[in-house]
Amino acid sequence: MSYIGKNIKKIRTVRKLSQAAFAELFDLARPSVGAYEEGRSEPKIDTLVQISKHFGISIDMLLTKELTINDLYGFDIFKRDYSREELLKKIATPETSPEVATLLVQGSQFLKYIANHQRPAQQQHLQTIQLPAQGKRNTRAFEVTGSEMLCQQSGIYPGDILLCAAADKKAADSLQTGQPYVVVTRSEILIRRFAGIVTSTVLRFRADNPAYSPVDVPIEDILELWESVGVYSTYLKPPVMVEERLAILEQSVQQLNQKLKELGV
Repeated sequence: MSYIGKNIKKIRTVRKLSQAAFAELFDLARPSVGAYEEGRSEPKIDTLVQISKHFGISIDMLLTKELTINDLYGFDIFKRDYSREELLKKIATPETSPEVATLLVQGSQFLKYIANHQRPAQQQHLQTIQLPAQGKRNTRAFEVTGSEMLCQQSGIYPGDILLCAAADKKAADSLQTGQPYVVVTRSEILIRRFAGIVTSTVLRFRADNPAYSPVDVPIEDILELWESVGVYSTYLKPPVMVEERLAILEQSVQQLNQKLKELGV
């Protein structure tokens, strides 16, 4: 039993096409569409191919499965035929994910960036990269230079690029605890997670690396504050297999037992 008739009717209903409009799409007579839907006849193979290509549904699916409305929404049945000019315009000016040119601050430029804080025109020498717009917030990208955000060989690596959006240092209550931020002060650029409000004038930030102590930064010393919204990394660390993790745990237990023996416990 073929489901082509029922599927044609379902497609017409979802696309809000009359039998005449559907017939016109594929150079058919209107009565032919009615015959397909009533099961009195079936489309020729070349017509099936046209329907399949036009709506992005395989011939096999059209013939062997009674498609639901949810199924149809998963296919490309709502596409429209764009002219060449419209296609070029659509590609050149994407509407769903607009991008903006974002200044990239590399590690070697940190001090120069701070020095030119009050002279935006002097920052035009910085490279730019294209990033998705973050609403009305300004964006910036910073290169990670140290290991402060690494813990047990995981986290944010030196050389990674943090993609950031502007944050308001005066609205400390809106800062996200645990979220990475780039803190531009009068003397350095810090990359840390927000750890909380110490006082009304001091913010605390912490590193993921336990070798680094938390840093308390007076709000008045913060020139710029940027919230990390993403990271670009070329470091791909393979997953640690369960067997490897067990071996590491076993080794740690053995080392602990050895130390206890040495202490005479």
